[in-house]
Amino acid sequence: MQVQELKSGLWHWALPHPDWTPGEAENGGWGEIVASYSLETPGGLVLVDPLAPEPGSPEHERFWGALDRDVERAGPPAVLLTVFWHARSAGSILERYRDASVWVHEPAAAAVRERVAFTNTFRIGDPLPGGLEALDARRSGEVLLWSPEHRALVAGDVLLGAPDGGVRLCPPSWLPEDVEPEEFRSSLQPLLELPIELVLLTHGEPVLAGGREAVARALA
Repeated sequence: MQVQELKSGLWHWALPHPDWTPGEAENGGWGEIVASYSLETPGGLVLVDPLAPEPGSPEHERFWGALDRDVERAGPPAVLLTVFWHARSAGSILERYRDASVWVHEPAAAAVRERVAFTNTFRIGDPLPGGLEALDARRSGEVLLWSPEHRALVAGDVLLGAPDGGVRLCPPSWLPEDVEPEEFRSSLQPLLELPIELVLLTHGEPVLAGGREAVARALA
């Protein structure tokens, strides 16, 4: 398990995805390693798309021990999911911590429900834990999450890591059949109005500087 503090109170950790197969990397898809994020905010502890190590692995107890300490200090965690595929360990966190919550985009609620229990739904524009904001990712009920406090954009599947360490759009095959790639790019242009410094990717290395420029290149 790779763990890194990106800013004060903003943590990134990465693990091999338990369901990964070589076929996932075909046609520009995602790699074997996936990332999760923890944000300590004045409004409490927020976990985005959290994945815990497999039981029995060397990192398992280390992970839960560290999270126990975070919860003791910052309060019960609020789990935010960017996309229904990323239910991951949300259910385990909900079961472990009293008053924990799991938040999902309302249009994706049915798909999430097939994978994990949740406590809250939200729509674009609704207030979220930790002062985060949900932005429409224009695919499959997915959202991007914006943290004004950290000037960080958190992406599930719609933005992926690029080979040069930057950002790329998801493959065209991941788009709804009625959405053309150029239409999709245009729909994401409002992201460039944000003062993005960091781009926190769940598939790829986080971009720690020049985030807006990295997103602009992906949308060009």
